[in-house]
Amino acid sequence: MNVLVTGITGFIGSRLAERLVENGDNVTGFVRHSSERELARLKKILSKIHLIEGDLIRYHSVLSAVESSDPRIVFHLGALTPVRLSFDDPYPYMSVNFDGTVNLVHAILKEAPNCRLIAASTAEVYGWRDADRPIPETAVLNPASPYAVAKAAADQYIQMANRIYHLRGTVMRPINSYGRVGEGGFFTEYAISRMLAGETCYVGAPESIRDYMFVDDHVDAYLDVAKSEKAIGAVYNVSPGNPITNIQLIKKLSEMTGYEGKIVSGSYPPGYPQRPQNQDPAYLVLDKGKITREVGWKPRYTLNEGLKRTVEIWKTKVPH
Repeated sequence: MNVLVTGITGFIGSRLAERLVENGDNVTGFVRHSSERELARLKKILSKIHLIEGDLIRYHSVLSAVESSDPRIVFHLGALTPVRLSFDDPYPYMSVNFDGTVNLVHAILKEAPNCRLIAASTAEVYGWRDADRPIPETAVLNPASPYAVAKAAADQYIQMANRIYHLRGTVMRPINSYGRVGEGGFFTEYAISRMLAGETCYVGAPESIRDYMFVDDHVDAYLDVAKSEKAIGAVYNVSPGNPITNIQLIKKLSEMTGYEGKIVSGSYPPGYPQRPQNQDPAYLVLDKGKITREVGWKPRYTLNEGLKRTVEIWKTKVPH
């Protein structure tokens, strides 16, 4: 079937596109004007997909992409994602993450009203919690960053459009994912790359508790939801259920990598864009019960299995 993917050059979008191509789908990617470097993630499938250049913040650009791709499903993964950078420069996050989603919703309603929309929200929309227990989809949203506010607004807009405009949308709220290679800007990958290079490893919020999901499990969730008619109109947490403190994760990775260097706990790397610590949710773990019951998704990888796979791939990339 025809599938349109926004954010196709991103970490999850590119992996999702590979799986869709393997499944025999006709895949179109909606991209900004991209350099070869940005398209590198799509190298294996570039000849098998179609790319449309455009910009989420320009409605007619989005409208044209939906019209020309004639999708049965749109996977909306396009977004600005570095949370820390949103504190100093919130405006692009509002434009891309909220306005861009609104543009896509109405482009679908106009040009492909029978199409399904499966949209990536984020666990960050939950923000601060009063109790340390897994968060259900019914919890009040308390976004704790400009990034999360924009994503929460987009999340709510899709839910409104489902009711008011009969959009066939599904909202996905995934937890932190890992499994990137060659990108050290995310916590798990940052730690692995520093450790393999024998460099000092900083842990800015050592006691914060998070749930980490391997990339293949993340992609599986989108594909499983796409197969489920019951998922239309629903909101789903996507989380493996393996809560761990940041410092425990670091210790686990140090054992896997054989790291004997210095770990600095309670301090971010020099020059690293800091997220205000008093605004950082100390506990962010999701309840995955709903997606398991209704869709049948569950993680294939334990935390140890996923981390070991990631470390082994990084070992071939980092001089050590």
